Amino acid sequence: LQLQASGGGLVQTGGSLTLSCAASGFTLDYHSIGWFRQAPGTEREAVSCISSTSGSTFYSDSAKGRFTISRDNAKNTVYLQMNSLKPEDTAVYYCGAGLAWPLPGCTRSRVIVSTYEYDNWGQGTQVTVSS
Repeated sequence: LQLQASGGGLVQTGGSLTLSCAASGFTLDYHSIGWFRQAPGTEREAVSCISSTSGSTFYSDSAKGRFTISRDNAKNTVYLQMNSLKPEDTAVYYCGAGLAWPLPGCTRSRVIVSTYEYDNWGQGTQVTVSS
C-alpha cells in the first residue's frame, strides 16, 4: 500500500499550488485521507483531511479559507488546492490514509501527529514559498 504526494514546487507569496495524493496497491474509496506538513525542526501537523465519502472535511486554522481538499475516487487521488500561499507554508507535504474518521491529528484538539500513527506516508512533496 503506497501513497505518493506530488505537485509541490517553488512559488512566490500569494501564489497557488495543487498537490495530488495518489494511491497504489489499494483503493482510496473507503479511506479517509489527510494532508500533513513538516518544516525543518518542527513536528508534523495536519493541514486538511477528508472523509471517505467527502461528507466531512477538516482544515487547520492556518489552512482555513486558503486551502481546499477534494477527492476523485475514480482516479484514486486526493487533491489539496492551496491559494494565497505564505512563506510559513513552506514544508514537506505528506498524505496519510486511514479507515477511521476523524483521522489522527484531524481535530481541533490535536493537529500534531507522530509518524507511527500512519503506515503509508510516502516521501512527500516539497513546497517552498518565497517572500
